[in-house]
Amino acid sequence: METRRLGRTEHESSIAILGGATFWKATPEQAEAALHLALDRGVNHIDIAPSYGVAEDAAGPTIGAMRDRLFIGEKTGRGHPDGVRAQLETSLTKLGCDTFDLYQAHGVTGLDVLDERAAAIEAMLGMRDEGLFRFVGITGHDLGAPRAHLEALRRWNLDTVMFPLYPRVYADPVYRDDVLELLGECAARDVGVMVIKAAAKQPWGDRTPTHWTWYEPQTTVEGLTNGIRFALSHPGVHAFCTPGDLQLLPAVLDAAETFVALTEQQRLDAVGAAANEPIIFPLVEHAKG
Repeated sequence: METRRLGRTEHESSIAILGGATFWKATPEQAEAALHLALDRGVNHIDIAPSYGVAEDAAGPTIGAMRDRLFIGEKTGRGHPDGVRAQLETSLTKLGCDTFDLYQAHGVTGLDVLDERAAAIEAMLGMRDEGLFRFVGITGHDLGAPRAHLEALRRWNLDTVMFPLYPRVYADPVYRDDVLELLGECAARDVGVMVIKAAAKQPWGDRTPTHWTWYEPQTTVEGLTNGIRFALSHPGVHAFCTPGDLQLLPAVLDAAETFVALTEQQRLDAVGAAANEPIIFPLVEHAKG
């Protein structure tokens, strides 16, 4: 699988990052099998969070045993510095690690949330200096994430960002402008760029979910391949997180292994084709399952 340098972290990350939400409802046996599959296919980076159902408990023992083969990105949704440190210690214990590679302020979806999390982010930067982890990042769903992450880079010396990127959300002109400005700032600061929702299709609406993801994902080989190609073809994007569903993981890894970049015109065509489709955001309105 192709690897790309994740900005100033200097890590050569696989273009597919194993999304920890894959283990939301997984048993330890399922998690172990999926982790071995991913590593055998060339994945060397995992992104996980305490808020991902049973993920830390199910996957933790196997992740700990594979520690020397994985770049581990963990997350915290806490707003108080003491809470951040406590959650970090719990996650370290569950994953059997002494330290993480990357610790991220999770779910920063707008400027209001960024202000609420300011003390926590400053505490994380201090913890980085202590050596509790090597890098600090910021993540978030929703339409306000790129703008909030851009402001965060201007306030603090962060190492990575993570935000949604799929054709329909990129068709929103305000969102697209925010993404382009953020990518420009990341390039100037040598910040690692990871994206989520590459495999998104549409909200579930009134339909019963057939997958673990809170949105309806692409499920065909063509749909998954096109979504992943779209996300990874944007200049400045280093990797995408696999969607949170065990059923889809083999096909997603297939698409990552066979990745071929889209031309600029192909990306524009994908955006145009998706412009009138329903969008999965805001999360609070569409999250289901």
